[in-house]
Amino acid sequence: MRAGVVDARGSVLDTSRAPTPAGERALEDALVAAVEEVADRHAVNAVGLAVAGFIASDRRTVRFAPHLAWRQADVADRMSDRLGMPVVLEHDANAAALAEHRFGAARGAKTAVLVAIGTGIGASLLLNGEVFRGAYGVAPELGHLRVVPNGRPCPCGKNGCWERYCSGTALSATAVELLAKHPGVSTVLAREAAGDSRAVTGRRVAGAARDGDPLAKRALADLARWREGLALVADVYDPEVIVIGEGVGSPLFLTTPASTTPRDRRRPPAGPHPHRAARRRRRHRGRGDLGARDGRVDGPQPLPPLLAARSALVGCPRL
Repeated sequence: MRAGVVDARGSVLDTSRAPTPAGERALEDALVAAVEEVADRHAVNAVGLAVAGFIASDRRTVRFAPHLAWRQADVADRMSDRLGMPVVLEHDANAAALAEHRFGAARGAKTAVLVAIGTGIGASLLLNGEVFRGAYGVAPELGHLRVVPNGRPCPCGKNGCWERYCSGTALSATAVELLAKHPGVSTVLAREAAGDSRAVTGRRVAGAARDGDPLAKRALADLARWREGLALVADVYDPEVIVIGEGVGSPLFLTTPASTTPRDRRRPPAGPHPHRAARRRRRHRGRGDLGARDGRVDGPQPLPPLLAARSALVGCPRL
């Protein structure tokens, strides 16, 4: 976990880091300590808490957080009582999207989508600069769009979800599958997996790919193929910009050549498309299009976050 002090211009003035405990009480103790550490050095009068989980529409309760201990927990009220200042919750992807809209890659866009490629896939949709939350406060769960019928099982209860093929967890799973089929291709990863396959993390595979490991590069190319999921995002929301949030996939996800498989890659007939006009108007801001080949998609150019890993932190003061 990380705490930070952010000013009105989006500048991060100070940060503190701490491990994320497993238990609910220990987690809140650690959060209080992290906030108090930076509050001792700066005047802090409110806290925005960005959480990877389902947040109630009033932003007071964590309904469910798959990687944290909270279940229907009144986190905002409990933290506010302990810290003696207002506390507001937000989904971490929403906080990052708000920051990118105000200070970063989505600045000025009326319709923007942020897709955060990390352990799973987090996402946020902004309409006229406001977060779209859906009827129950949890939209949009893009990571759980089913892209492979009867595919890899997902903790959400479905099979074949996008994040099972396009995330740090997916990168790890693909590398382990390839190692089982081709154990001699990567001696480094094979040696690590022999001790414990959990050592072959998405971040480790990405690092090995950067170092030229052939099996890791193949796993990363398979992940890059799932850029096609952005076609669903572009078709449904028609955004001006899609920001790819910081994580295991951010720079590599955008630049790695995708693997190819014998799949149907037919395109609709050529003709006028509003994205093409948008590209001409926004070329100076780095927009472009991704063709349908190599796992790419017509529409707005996916952009890396200008605020990088600070996006969610910078977005907290806007909550």
